Amino acid sequence: MKALAAAALVLFGLPALAQATQEAKPLEPGREALAIPYEKYTLPNGLEVILSVDRKLPIVSVNVWYHVGAYNEQPGRTGFAHLFEHMMFQGSRNVADDVHISMLEQLGATDLNGTTSFDRTNYFETVPTHHLETALWLESDRMGFLLDALTPEKLATQKEVVKNERRQGTEAAPYGLAQEEAWHALFPLPHPYHGAVIGSMKDLDAATVDDVKDFFRKWYAPSNATLAVVGDFDVAKTKALIEKYFGSLPSHPKPARPQVAPVKTTKPVVIRFEERVATLPLLSVQWLTPAYFENGDATADVLATVLGTGKASRLYRRLVLEKQLAQSVTVAQQSQGAQSVFNIDVTARPGVSTDALLKEVDAVLEDVRKNGITAEEIQRARTRIDTRTLAGLQSIGGFGGKADVLQSYNHFVGEPSYVAQDLARYESVTPEAVKQFARDTLRPDARVILHAVPAPRKQAPAESKERH
Repeated sequence: MKALAAAALVLFGLPALAQATQEAKPLEPGREALAIPYEKYTLPNGLEVILSVDRKLPIVSVNVWYHVGAYNEQPGRTGFAHLFEHMMFQGSRNVADDVHISMLEQLGATDLNGTTSFDRTNYFETVPTHHLETALWLESDRMGFLLDALTPEKLATQKEVVKNERRQGTEAAPYGLAQEEAWHALFPLPHPYHGAVIGSMKDLDAATVDDVKDFFRKWYAPSNATLAVVGDFDVAKTKALIEKYFGSLPSHPKPARPQVAPVKTTKPVVIRFEERVATLPLLSVQWLTPAYFENGDATADVLATVLGTGKASRLYRRLVLEKQLAQSVTVAQQSQGAQSVFNIDVTARPGVSTDALLKEVDAVLEDVRKNGITAEEIQRARTRIDTRTLAGLQSIGGFGGKADVLQSYNHFVGEPSYVAQDLARYESVTPEAVKQFARDTLRPDARVILHAVPAPRKQAPAESKERH
C-alpha cells in the first residue's frame, strides 16, 4: 500500500515475492473488519479479474494493471514502459486517434489516467455505473488491438512528449540531475533500476516502431494483466461483459520476470554536484534497503516516520527548529519490488553547508544506533501509517483508491484484501528492531551521499561613480 504513495514505484506478479513476505503477528482485535470483500478469477486467456462491490455511490472504477515497468526493460531500451503508457492513449483499432480520454470525459468519467513505476503500469477511470460497458470496451480494445493503429508519426509525437517530461521533471527541475546521478550510483549498470522510470534521451531517441511492437506483444498480453472492477455494479452482468470484451483476446505465454542480483554497497560514495537550477544546497543520503514487504521494510517505514514526519520528528526538530540549519527535511522508505531505498533529503538555509548538515544527520542516526527509539515514537508512527493507509480506501478509484489498493496487494503478495495484514507488519516493529536496522542497514560505510551545491553567483561589476 505505501508503494502507491511513493510515486512511483512498485511491482510484479508474484509467487516468489509472496514467499519472501514478512511474517506478521496475529491481527489485533477489530482488524478483521478491514477486509475488503472481493471475488477473483481468471479467464482462459490468462487475464486475471478482481471484482469488489461497493454501493456507496452509483459509480464504478475500472482499473487495469499490466505487470511490466522499468524493471523489465533492457539496457539501451530505458523509458519504454513509460513511453508505452503514453502510446496506450493514442487510439486503437476501433477508437480514433487521441479520443480515448475525450470519450470517457463525455461520459462523466473522473480519476482518468495512467501511471508507470519500476514494476507495473496501470490505467484507470471511474465512470457512472450505466457507462461501465463503455469503459470495459475501451480497455479491451487497446489491450487487444493497439498495434492496428500504431504509426511512426504517433510514436514520434509521444517520444517528444516524454522527452519534454524528462526536461521538465529532471533536467530543468531543482536538484533533478543531481538526484539522477545519485540514483545511478545506487543502481549501477546493468541493473534495470539504473535508468529510472523516465529513461534517457538517447534511449528514447533510439526507440523504433518495431521496438514498441515487440514490447507490446511481450508484456501487454491478457496473461500479464489484471482487471479490477470496484463500485456499484451487477456482478453477473459485469462478468458477462468482461467475457464479451476480454474473453476473445488472444493469449500469450506469461513472460518471465527478470532475475537480477541485489546491489550491495560496500563503501560510501560521495557525490559533489554543482547545482544549476536550485538556489539552496541540498544534502541527500541514501541506503539500499529490503524490498517491499520483505523483513525490514516495515521497520524502515517506522524509522523514516520517526526521523522526518511532522514537527516532532527527530531530524526536523533538530535541524529546522532547534539549530535552524535547514529549510526542510524529508525522510522516506521508497519501497520497491527488487530493492528499496531509504532516503534522507535536507535543504539547507542560506549560508549553511551540506557538510554541516551531514554532521548533524549523522549525530541523530548514531543516537538511534546506540539507543534506539521509544515505544511512544513507534506508536505515533503506526498511527500515521494507519491513517494514511485507510484514507486511500475512502475512494474507489484513482491512484491509491480502493481498486488500486486491491491491485497493489494482489500484485505483491497474491492476496487483494491484504490491508489488515499490511498494517499488522507495523505491530511487529520494536525499539530494538529499529536500533538493529539502523546499525546493520543504515551504516556510514554503505551509502550514497549527495552534496548538491549551487555554483557561486557572479557579482555584477560595481557601477562607476565617475561623472562625465
